[in-house]
Amino acid sequence: MLHKAKTLAGYKLDSLDGEIGMVKEFYFDDRHWTIRYLVADTGNWLTGRQVLISPYALVAAIKAEQHIAVDLSKKQIEESPSLSSDKPVSRQFEESYYGYYGWPRYWGGPFGWGYDPYPMRDREQWKQPTQDEKEWDHHLRSTDAVCGSFIQATDGEIGHVEDFIIDDKTWAIRYLVVATRNWWPGKKVLVSPLWIERVSWDESKVFVNLSRETIKQSPEYTEEALLTRDYETGLHGHYNRQGYWVDEAVATSKEKGNRGASK
Repeated sequence: MLHKAKTLAGYKLDSLDGEIGMVKEFYFDDRHWTIRYLVADTGNWLTGRQVLISPYALVAAIKAEQHIAVDLSKKQIEESPSLSSDKPVSRQFEESYYGYYGWPRYWGGPFGWGYDPYPMRDREQWKQPTQDEKEWDHHLRSTDAVCGSFIQATDGEIGHVEDFIIDDKTWAIRYLVVATRNWWPGKKVLVSPLWIERVSWDESKVFVNLSRETIKQSPEYTEEALLTRDYETGLHGHYNRQGYWVDEAVATSKEKGNRGASK
């Protein structure tokens, strides 16, 4: 299911033995544009530290109840590697964090989640990287910090990032919600990270290989819009791009075939 990041902010977080706080924001990587951590606001429970929860532990986001189930106990979270609230998330911390929980490292394979396009929770299906397989470098970005970044089309600016659309199965960012009010008052459009050419984080600017007119004529996104597969198909069709769901289905099929052949 697709959710807006700002809508998820404020959702309650329910651990295996009680509520632990609420969603504050998210960290995503700038290569796969996938959520790597949910940042929890735990109130007065764990002060002075960032409480990060990997999607490996996120069971489901329930819109009707405005909560996210977390497959961890309070003790597990409390005893997890601690990260100061004013420190960036380093590779050293992530190595310690993933080692503590025993999850496969997402940066150790070719897909968004290592050797899978989504967080594989079945331990028997986990694949360990071989020595000749290189880990990829990544940098984590805050959804709150990136909101406000300008979108640069091939022929000029067209708006700024207002929000993100997140898929709660893969925890990939499927779209950036772009507000174009300075050019086309009141209109919002969606742009896929797959259409991004490059990002200048120093300039807070996202470059897309699309013209302003092409973006202007794309299907409008409204707060009431239902992000159905029909809507997404029409959006991708407008840009003459293949849907992400096609690529992921192919990747999943190939990986299952490889696992079957290795048995």
